[in-house]
Amino acid sequence: MVNRNIRETGKTMTLKFSSLFSRAGKESENSVTSTSVSMDDDSFGDSHDEFRPLSAVADAFEELSAVVKAKGFDDDLDLKTFCDACSLVSILFGCLGIAFKFAELEYVSKVSDLTEASESYQTLSNVLDFDTQHDTVRTPGSLSRNLRRVRQGLDLIRALFQKFVSSRDCCLKEAATTAYAKTCAPYHTWVVRTAVYAGMYALPTRDQLLLRLNETDDSAEGAMHRYIKASLPVIEYIDKLYISRDISLDW
Repeated sequence: MVNRNIRETGKTMTLKFSSLFSRAGKESENSVTSTSVSMDDDSFGDSHDEFRPLSAVADAFEELSAVVKAKGFDDDLDLKTFCDACSLVSILFGCLGIAFKFAELEYVSKVSDLTEASESYQTLSNVLDFDTQHDTVRTPGSLSRNLRRVRQGLDLIRALFQKFVSSRDCCLKEAATTAYAKTCAPYHTWVVRTAVYAGMYALPTRDQLLLRLNETDDSAEGAMHRYIKASLPVIEYIDKLYISRDISLDW
């Protein structure tokens, strides 16, 4: 049931994302006077309340979190179900604009590789077991390395949300800078870090982000808090997969 719900959500969201981005790109060029997106397109239904990508991400990770909590670390997490949930996070990177384009491209690529691999590997543990046996865990392009990068992407969004909801005076640039420094910067080269920090000035404003997500401050904070809480057990589960195999997390 969890797998089917996440997949159906993913299919619905995919049909709507492209339409939202085509509008958001144009709307962000003008001054923002409202935090709701005008829904002229019939594909969005009669009410804009039907399209809440942030809520969809929170829903998906609450389902994953429930599975992890119910079955514990000793149980294997289905790889396809995990990838279906992670694919929904892609729109959040897209909403951050050019500053996080590198993260979006890397994240989407890694999730795509893992999704393709789910036809051969049923669980996340299967992925780690294969690479551990072949000594390819840290090899560029290996599935275990891809999983590690996807995990960092989930944690980046989580840290960004934590800072973003800490105060309504917190701008997206401040939240993104803090989150990047905490989760990704330690593993990036000086060149990448410099480019990322320079690009922070191109981030959308707080109101522009809410517009792109079709959220108000209240609704966004609610969904972000849900993701913050739900994603942590999933992130910890992935970390334990590496630690239990004596694989360090400093990469």
